[in-house]
Amino acid sequence: MDGNERKYIPEFLRGRFELIGTVTFTLLFAVLYLLVSIPFSQNAWFRLGNSVFFGFTALFVLGSLVIVVVSRMVMYHTRKRFKMKYWHYILWCIGEIIVICVLYTLFTLRIARPEDMSAVWVFLHSLQYGAMCLAVPYILSAMFLTIVHQERTIRLMNMREVVTDDPQSAASQKITLFDNSGALKLSVSSDNLYYIESDDNYIKVWYTDGKGELKTYMLRCRLKSVEESFLGSDLVRCHRKYIVNMAKVRLLRKERDGYQLDLDNDRIPPIPVTKTYAAQVLSRFSEGLSDGAE
Repeated sequence: MDGNERKYIPEFLRGRFELIGTVTFTLLFAVLYLLVSIPFSQNAWFRLGNSVFFGFTALFVLGSLVIVVVSRMVMYHTRKRFKMKYWHYILWCIGEIIVICVLYTLFTLRIARPEDMSAVWVFLHSLQYGAMCLAVPYILSAMFLTIVHQERTIRLMNMREVVTDDPQSAASQKITLFDNSGALKLSVSSDNLYYIESDDNYIKVWYTDGKGELKTYMLRCRLKSVEESFLGSDLVRCHRKYIVNMAKVRLLRKERDGYQLDLDNDRIPPIPVTKTYAAQVLSRFSEGLSDGAE
């Protein structure tokens, strides 16, 4: 990873399941913290049970949840349009906190109507709670997701963890694939792996067994995780739906609608190459030709 890449947050932080987990954990953390801190607050009007303030409390929590959910949905749906730098992400989170604190200030001035507190004082006071209710769970969620992702990546790349009685040549490498929960689902020799296909939240792995028969195996995993875990290997992303084993490419063809890859198995249809990934596929294909010439 070069210096420029280090400026950007990991893409998994903007993944659908990761964002859902972050919002859920933040909601639970915030509600628990507010319930514990209410007795010590000077201007909190939160109430549970039979109270006129309970309706306002529920309305405020619902409004805050809508703000966070909409914000994270925008973050998710814009992930392909631009890469988010760390300071972008920090400002985004701060913006969510400020908007919710403004909402709290408006509720306080309308409901509690404190005579000895100005709007500025209420807002600044709410920032303290906002930092605890939102910033803390955001940080904890990001740390947890990073640890889980790094552990999964290490497990994917550490081929020695897999015990197998299948003899391996020095040139052959075991490709081990884990599902989203981190459970080992498939271990296949790179000599037998042809390509991996995305199917919504699942991937299909196309390979040949010991008898040379073409097989497919489906597991719940993101194609992006496979791409990131096997950078530098023969597995190369060539399409939003495909990762191909370049060692199995027999022919690269230029068609009217773009490039296509023919693999060395007649039962496998041509694999399309989109413009987004054409440069890296051509580069890897050229490297393969150079190595063959040597």
